[in-house]
Order: sequence, then C-alpha cells, then structure tokens
Amino acid sequence: MGSNPAAPTIPPADGRARETMTTIDTPQTSRAAALWLAAVAAVIVAMVVVGGATRATGSGLSITEWQPVSGALPPLTQEAWQRLFALYRATPQYRLVNVGMSLSQFEGIFWWEWAHRLLGRVLAVVFFVPFFALLILKRLPARLIVPCVVLFALGGLQGFVGWRMVQSGLTDRTSVAPEWLAIHQGTALILLMAILWTALEAWGGPAAGKGSVGWRRAGVVFLAAVYVQCLLGALVAGNHAGLVDADWPLMAGRIFPDDYWRGSAFATFIRGAAAVQFNHRLWAYGLLAAGFAIALAALRPGAAALRPLAFAIAAILVLQVGLGVATLLLTVPLPLALAHQFTAVCLLAAATAFAWTTRRATKVL
Repeated sequence: MGSNPAAPTIPPADGRARETMTTIDTPQTSRAAALWLAAVAAVIVAMVVVGGATRATGSGLSITEWQPVSGALPPLTQEAWQRLFALYRATPQYRLVNVGMSLSQFEGIFWWEWAHRLLGRVLAVVFFVPFFALLILKRLPARLIVPCVVLFALGGLQGFVGWRMVQSGLTDRTSVAPEWLAIHQGTALILLMAILWTALEAWGGPAAGKGSVGWRRAGVVFLAAVYVQCLLGALVAGNHAGLVDADWPLMAGRIFPDDYWRGSAFATFIRGAAAVQFNHRLWAYGLLAAGFAIALAALRPGAAALRPLAFAIAAILVLQVGLGVATLLLTVPLPLALAHQFTAVCLLAAATAFAWTTRRATKVL
C-alpha cells in the first residue's frame, strides 16, 4: 500500500512538538518581560493617582522622616503615633493651617502619604524580583538588560526626588514647592514612558523598518507636548491654581488674566497661580487641535496601523478637556481631580504607544 500524505503527524511523546507550537518568544522578544513591565507601569499609574490624592488632601507633609526600609511598617503602638504626630506638629503646615488638629485627624492625612510611599516600595519589589527571575530564566532579551538597569536607577532617583519635594515644605512653607512637585511628577512620568516603551520593545521586538519620517516626527512632538502639559498641570496643582479664576472659557470674566505677570519669569511661570492656569488652558486647546489633526491624518491610506491609537488619543483628549473644565467649575472636588489626573496619565500612555508605533511601518507623510 502507498503512504497517505494526508495522514496526521503524531507528535513525539516527549512534548517537543507541543513546545514548538506554543513558544512565541524569540531572542529579540519576550511576552513575559512585556507583561512584567506592564504590571510595573500599572503600579506607577496607581502611585500617580494616589499621589494626586495625597496632594489634594494636604497629606504630603504628614510624614516628616525618610525611612525607605523601616518606614514600610505603619505605627503599631500609641507611642509611635504620638511620636509621628509630635514631628508633624513642628511643621509650618500644622502651625499655620492645621493647628489644633487631633490625633485621629492626623491619622486621616497620614494614611494617604503612607499609602503613596508604600506603593513606591511595592514598585521596587515588583520591578526588582521579576527582573532577576527573568534574567535567570533567560526570558529577558539581551538588548533590554541595560535599559532595564537604567529604569531601576531612574526609579531610585524618583524616590530621592520625592523626598526632596517633601523637604521643600517642611521649613518655611505650608505645602511643597510647586517646582519640586512638577519635578517629582515629571520624573515619574518619564519613568512611566520609558517602561511602556521598553514593554512594547519586549513585546514587538526591534523595528523592521524606520517608518515614515513625518509620522515619526509627529509622534515624538505630540508625546513631548503631552508631557509638557502634564508638567503644567503639576504646577497648577502645586500653586492651588484650580481655586482661582474658576470660570470658563474666560478667567475672572477676562480673556487674559490681569494678574498674569508677577514681576519675574520664576514668579510668573512657576509660582503664579493665574499664569500657570492660563498656560495650562492654552496648551490644552493646542493639544486638542493636534489630537484631531492626527486622527484626521490617520484616515489617509497607508496609516491603518496608526488609526486605533490616533482615534483613542482624540477621544481621551475630549474626555480630558471636559474633566478639566468640570473640575475647575466645581472648585476641584477630589473625585473629579483624580479622574482628570488619571485621564492625563492615560493620554500620556496612548501618546507613548503612538510614538512607538510611528517608528514601525507607515507610508503616509
């Protein structure tokens, strides 16, 4: 009898065929590494949101010591609570803003700051342990080892910047300095963008082509613009600028605020409440226009790979602007303020993915 070419092939008993069928990683890619980095990014997003709640509730100065290891445990005795409360009572914020605060009220602001710092410690563990596990298991592409080490160092820098920010409010201020808040948030968002980019590299591997020059430029410029807007938002938060000129589309009934200029560039663009809010508004309008321009350009033939992200960016921008206006008009209620901040992080993540995708394959522009 002749052989039957249609007969199925029986895989070897040792399972090698099954392994070949299910293995999708290559020397340049690692789905496990990509999922790990995505989890790290999720912790950073949680840190940003909890950090926003910490600032909005005035809780950021409730812990006056930097104890990276021992501070992981909350106060467990009445004596420990009294010691921390005594340290807080020595701060200008207590003497000028919260004088007479009870211990139970102090506990209310303490837990926000403690949770924010705890997430920072969780972030270190979520990054450090899987990183070495993937190295040992040889599931991390060699080209990503050095970038991951740099990411870990950047995370350490972020922790130091956070403590320096807290210090700025412990001597002669009742809140942290706006510039240090912006630097703290800025380094966190740089870390988030870098981790997301590395996760995409781990998932998709190195680009086979360079993509369209025009789209690559558009992706990078738009990502930078979103990042600048996040810094402007941090300055708004740091100056409590959402509580002044709380009307829209005008500011105190005017197109241009009367108290915009404060005598110097630093006093105006960093410490001026009216100026930072006005700048944040104008930049938002520009981003909204740019987002719609990108979405329209993505309708062109050859840009199908960019279309989902471009449309998502436009939709997030509409939601973000709406949340910003509502937050302002309602005098910064905490749920809306946190939603506004969370959506900003989502926009930055989408812009990062968009910029990464433009370096792949598009023919338009």
